Amino acid sequence: MTALIHQFVNATDAESPLDIRPIAGRIGAEIRGIRLGGDLDAVTIAAIEAALNRHKVIFFRAQHLSDAEHEAFAALLGKPIAHPTVPVAEGSRYLLELNSREGHAASSWHTDVTFVPAYPKASILRALIVPEAGGDTVWANGVTAYEELPAPLRTLVDGLKAIHSNDYDYAAVLGRSAEVLEEHRKVFTSTIYETEHPVVRVHPETGERSLLLGHFVKRFVDLNVADSQRLFAILQDHITKPENVVRWHWQAGDVAIWDNRATQHRAVADFGIQRRHLRRATIAGDVPRGIDGTESRAIKPQATAPAIAA
Repeated sequence: MTALIHQFVNATDAESPLDIRPIAGRIGAEIRGIRLGGDLDAVTIAAIEAALNRHKVIFFRAQHLSDAEHEAFAALLGKPIAHPTVPVAEGSRYLLELNSREGHAASSWHTDVTFVPAYPKASILRALIVPEAGGDTVWANGVTAYEELPAPLRTLVDGLKAIHSNDYDYAAVLGRSAEVLEEHRKVFTSTIYETEHPVVRVHPETGERSLLLGHFVKRFVDLNVADSQRLFAILQDHITKPENVVRWHWQAGDVAIWDNRATQHRAVADFGIQRRHLRRATIAGDVPRGIDGTESRAIKPQATAPAIAA
């Protein structure tokens, strides 16, 4: 029997001081009337964090932040960190450059940097240049995906673990020329990481259970590759079904913030030869715990257990 999704799971919190407009039925909300930056007061930051826990991804139109403002705001939400293998954007301390042409983007469902144990808590993405048409980003709710699993599948995944790695099939994700793929692989896999995570993680703030998967999953522990692929496809389909997804059509200056502990996302690579330029700040996270309290653990390299360089 399928579990009942909480009624009005993405409804507005009547006690929030923010002007919040939910977008999809299970995930996503736009927040209006706020100018993001490093000068926001503690009450507003707490309200933004509460909205993020509730809605999983939140959007702000027409912010037009500078790199310095982007970094200063990110520091109010936690400890900003750089990507463990990809160089930072020019002129910034830890911003990740996402500058795409000809439909090339990370167009595969994933949770950021799950190949390390303490993967990021949240990401803050701002749009600099967006296509006239296309180039949206979509997010999926791992919590409602878990809640609606049939009981036999929930029993299976509750104790299941998966190996995540940054050494995966880039050709399937990026679809670029052999030369570009090789260069991308050299950067992204300059250090090979592997981490064992619970498939169901317990959120450290809300206590909610969510499915932790995405394209960094290599296989499930104690399952062979073929069985892992079949089970992965079944579970991913539950996460990314339309009912669990919100889609955002970017305008230049927009900002999106997502809870990386409870969501997956992907860029929609449908923008042809148009340019799509965004920058992302990332906030340090904690080591996940499964339902039984077991923590994620580094497999490769073992010396870098929580490991994302600041």
